[in-house]
Amino acid sequence: MSQNQEGQRPIGASLEENKEICEQLLGISKSFDLICRDMEIGGKKSCFYFVDGFVKDEAMLKIMDSLYGIQEKDMPPDIGGLMTGKLPYVEVDILTQWEDMKRNLFSGVLCLFVDGYEGCLAVDCRTYPARGVEEPQKDKVLRGSRDGFVETVVFNTALIRRRIRDTNLRMEMLNVGRASKTDVVMCYMEGRANAQLVDNIRDRICNIEVDALTMNQESLAECLYRRKWYNPFPKFKYTERPDTASACILEGNIVLLVDTSPSAMVIPTSIFDIIEEADDYYFPPITGTYLRGARFFIAFITLFMTPLFLLLMQNPQWIPEWLAFIQIQETVNVPLIFQFLILEIAVDGLKLAALNTPSMLTTPLSIIAALVLGEFSVNSGWFNSEVMLYMAFVALANYTQASLELGYALKFMRVILLVGTSLFNLWGFIGGTVLVTLAVCMNKTVAGYSYIYPLIPFKPKECLRRFFRVRTPHTYKDEGRGEGGSGS
Repeated sequence: MSQNQEGQRPIGASLEENKEICEQLLGISKSFDLICRDMEIGGKKSCFYFVDGFVKDEAMLKIMDSLYGIQEKDMPPDIGGLMTGKLPYVEVDILTQWEDMKRNLFSGVLCLFVDGYEGCLAVDCRTYPARGVEEPQKDKVLRGSRDGFVETVVFNTALIRRRIRDTNLRMEMLNVGRASKTDVVMCYMEGRANAQLVDNIRDRICNIEVDALTMNQESLAECLYRRKWYNPFPKFKYTERPDTASACILEGNIVLLVDTSPSAMVIPTSIFDIIEEADDYYFPPITGTYLRGARFFIAFITLFMTPLFLLLMQNPQWIPEWLAFIQIQETVNVPLIFQFLILEIAVDGLKLAALNTPSMLTTPLSIIAALVLGEFSVNSGWFNSEVMLYMAFVALANYTQASLELGYALKFMRVILLVGTSLFNLWGFIGGTVLVTLAVCMNKTVAGYSYIYPLIPFKPKECLRRFFRVRTPHTYKDEGRGEGGSGS
């Protein structure tokens, strides 16, 4: 009988048969980390199955000590009585199918078989290797919480529960992958999230046919959204901050948490959601509005600065007198378009080098790179100083966006604008601008909504909230509060 057929069978009462099936399904003797611990409980033969490294030793010892103390006359007639009357642990469940037993065992759950009892007891005393909760390196804030998601999904759900103490918060555990059986948690507020969208996303996740989520959230994202892969603008918002994820849930969005991934996916997501940051809300409304507006403006500048400069250099007669200083004064040895394209690639090369450089060497190598690629590159004649200046601004300005995906989308669009402007001059610049506009406006979220909502469809109040940081809506329980008191 195949393993799949064995997995569909119910768990019987014979301990010897169950151990034989476990050997066939799990290959206990072939894997050193799969442990079978035989013992006797109340005169009945029994055995534990668990994965070494996933079980708390202290909890295991307490469970075994309590089970060793059961007398033969006190043994209950079935496994349900053993669970409710003799097993002093909080998270215990009865499994009746081999498929459920396999999934729980490889998730770190302790499985107990007792001779004469049908089914097995699943004791959730697992512990995963995990790092401490700390502020994310990417999603830092000037003010606000300093905790962040980690690679253990249970810790991540606890961070959200700590912030949303509401009975309508739902966290559904799903499994994806024939081999990996990766845990995916769907978090949403019942009554606030679109019920049809919740059902749609749940069905998509449950019907994913994939061997494993080898790239965690990216694999899940590619399985959930298969259309328009050529459009580089991100379809999901990613955050490593539990406060941001909680705020998205309270706004009626769906948050997906993938085990072994320290970030959350937000569905649905428009381009305005992606540009938002936590700092917009940790400062007063006027400051938050300024930060948001500055981020929008800088994103616009990073997209059009170098193509517009190239267009003006190709048509110097269009430059007004008060901007005459922007013209290149030195000899141009390499065509400007090639200078820009080389620097676009060089910037990414520096990012990769910084990413793979040991921490103790980052500072000296950065200084060397700045000297060599800065001053010496200009002096050698390969690059003009104006080109280096504008590309340096673009490279730094990309970091004003919290979303790496959005930064690279703007980069790809900028390269298209540069190439189009170089080949077709003004018409190339106009055509590239139209292409960028269509790439944003014609894009769709994973839920099929408009990517530029609330502009399309137009919602005036929502537009106000997207472009301006408005005050948090609130009312006082006592309407008389604030008159002549400290709460005024």
